[in-house]
Amino acid sequence: MTTQPSPTASRDLQLYADLQRIAERAGRRHGLPPPQILLRAHGIEFSSGDRDRAFHPASVGKMMTATLALQLAEQRALDLDAPLPRVLPRTEWRGLFLRDGVDLATEVTTRHLMQHTSGVADYFEGRSRAPEPYLRQITRDLDHRWTPSELLDYTREWQRPVGRPGERFEYSDTGYVLLARVIEEAGGATLGTQLHERILGPAGMDRSCLMFHTAPGGGPSPERPGAALDIAPILIGGIDLSRAESLSCDYGGGGVVTTLDDLLRFDDAWRGGALVGAESLSYMADVQNRFRPGIHYGAGLMQLRYGGFFPLFAGMPPMTGHLGVTGVHLFAGDGVQLVMNFNDTREMRRSFATHISLVRRARRALR
Repeated sequence: MTTQPSPTASRDLQLYADLQRIAERAGRRHGLPPPQILLRAHGIEFSSGDRDRAFHPASVGKMMTATLALQLAEQRALDLDAPLPRVLPRTEWRGLFLRDGVDLATEVTTRHLMQHTSGVADYFEGRSRAPEPYLRQITRDLDHRWTPSELLDYTREWQRPVGRPGERFEYSDTGYVLLARVIEEAGGATLGTQLHERILGPAGMDRSCLMFHTAPGGGPSPERPGAALDIAPILIGGIDLSRAESLSCDYGGGGVVTTLDDLLRFDDAWRGGALVGAESLSYMADVQNRFRPGIHYGAGLMQLRYGGFFPLFAGMPPMTGHLGVTGVHLFAGDGVQLVMNFNDTREMRRSFATHISLVRRARRALR
């Protein structure tokens, strides 16, 4: 006698087959490994690509930096509304907010930094008077290890403020380097130490660290962390920086190395209230600004409004989380959690097409 699968089992098998087809279609690309994908939805789990390999999630780390600042605020170690000169030494902020000969740093707060409304320029992709764009520098000089002070100096020397504090939204990695320095001053320890003690350890993220500063578990960084940790390729402008010293170009804006499972552990801990309280979660998710069509921003947190990508997707419930410039996604909502790494700045469009296909298929199966 042949035993027929139950309707639930049959539905799950079809779902897995469909998700696999979507992942395989996304993986047809030259010179790159298959995308790393992990999706969970109401007890169903699907993965594709090298699930265990560590990777650099880029700006997804901004969620962690903002979470650290709010932890310190909850403990009354940091006043989010205090002007910058009260929470950072002058050498850190001097010249970064200079407009028409007036230094506006006294009007900048930690909230402005978290929300990208401080007016400070963005060293990573912002307009610059330097002889060559910053992205060209880090892909040309692969052996240069950038320090946080050098990142601030780049903006100080070659860029101008993009607006007055609180006047407009302008995404800024420079602002998140400043935010990291605020956290170090208020918390009395390095960013790496606080990440391990306050986020990575409590969330069970045993394979994550702050690249070039710590190792998984919180010890000192290996001399060549990209090779020692065997991180996945990370292509910026077609150049793989996974073994380059210049990948140190990020810090508080996303210098973490992690895995698919560790990022889901962070998401679980963050949404479950294990890292910050309900008021802080609500503050981060208060999206008041638009980053791109379909992507809105709160404080270290993005919200996807799918109708902004294409009107036919307007009925999809929004998801919150953060993007990384190399096609890294950490988003959750309506019972679905999705983590992906596409390895390359040129893969963002493909990563979103895959994201939407996976989420729509998972939600359709769970109705």
